[in-house]
Amino acid sequence: MKMRNLTLATLCLIVASLFAVSCASSSGAASSTISKGSVTGNWVVTDIQFEGIPANSKVTVFDEASYNCFKGSNWVLPSNGKGSYTLSSTSDGCSTVSQPIMWSLYKQAGSTMFQFKKLSEGVKAKNVTEGYRVELSSADGNNMVWRAPVNFEGKNAYIVYTLQKSR
Repeated sequence: MKMRNLTLATLCLIVASLFAVSCASSSGAASSTISKGSVTGNWVVTDIQFEGIPANSKVTVFDEASYNCFKGSNWVLPSNGKGSYTLSSTSDGCSTVSQPIMWSLYKQAGSTMFQFKKLSEGVKAKNVTEGYRVELSSADGNNMVWRAPVNFEGKNAYIVYTLQKSR
């Protein structure tokens, strides 16, 4: 009889521990969640900084253009996920580009990732196998920060994009 009580007590302790752990982890995740609603809208890239990359480096981003061409770019991110970005022509060699994209948010290792695929005319998003994913460091509905991990000279580095909601 004592063995049965000991087994029952151990089982209750295990169940209580699992319950406590599951409650603690779910409440912690909720506080760091960034919602799709705080990302939806029209955005302008106001700044691009490097972490772990020299400031005067020539860096092409999103297989499109120099990072300088993305400063001032407009990103249209409607709730249905079919958006676009537009680069403007500049005196330092940037060309005007309007690129349709399909975007979404993705949870990865406790972080929220902003991901998108470039869409070509006549090609459905489900048939596009390559895309881009950046960590969504913050998004409060008016400002958003992306951190794109890159390998620079064998070391981990980041390109940090600051976006502001356009009115």
